[in-house]
Amino acid sequence: MARRCELTGKGVMTGNKVSHALNRTRRRFLPNLLNVSLLSDVLGRTVKLRICANALRTVEHRGGLDAFLLKADDAELSPVALAMKKEVRAALAA
Repeated sequence: MARRCELTGKGVMTGNKVSHALNRTRRRFLPNLLNVSLLSDVLGRTVKLRICANALRTVEHRGGLDAFLLKADDAELSPVALAMKKEVRAALAA
């Protein structure tokens, strides 16, 4: 399982651990991933996703999963989220 957020695409970053003596060694910055169940109002069901805490806050800020998906860029979304976005668009059109 990749360490990547399914909604925002945020992944692992690399950098340096810097000691007090300014010695530098490589390290990894891992995203804060959470397994959550989000409710889709349009589809009327819950969806389990692995997203970062920042994405969870953004979903709440935008007014729910459906609003987030409709506004999100397709390049950032995972295949599961892209399929859900298609379902939401189809449900809203009908």
